[in-house]
Amino acid sequence: MTGLVLGGAAPDFTLRDQFGQDVTLSSYRGRKAVALLFFPFAFSGVCTGEMAEVRMRLDEFLTFDTEVLAISCDPMFALRAFADADGLNFPLLSDFWPHGEVSRAYDVFDERSGAPRRSSYVVDRDGTVRWAVHNATSEGRDLDEHLRQLAAHA
Repeated sequence: MTGLVLGGAAPDFTLRDQFGQDVTLSSYRGRKAVALLFFPFAFSGVCTGEMAEVRMRLDEFLTFDTEVLAISCDPMFALRAFADADGLNFPLLSDFWPHGEVSRAYDVFDERSGAPRRSSYVVDRDGTVRWAVHNATSEGRDLDEHLRQLAAHA
């Protein structure tokens, strides 16, 4: 356990997105609240549906005050193919190497599958973890609740 707690500091990270660009969580500090969406595998059934829903509601997730970052342990190139295939135009971050390091920092890495669990966090503008939810791998997220929590902490 990392001691990750609601009301505590969000572990900072820098991961590459599907275009090979570095994205650092702390770069949003003081500017935006961030929804972190950990997902098990690109191209899997539930994940594909979920990410398509986020894409369809992207204008609700991305505002002057909010950002969404989706994180999996898939390699950057797989995430690029996933984004291209499904028209995903938001950051898909690769926690591939060191494998699962960020997922472990957020206590969501599943050692058995080698992938993050279907978990979400809202980090406020100050870099504080304000909300978390953990779904079963086969269960999609409630995006309405995600948007409520993100807006509440923006």
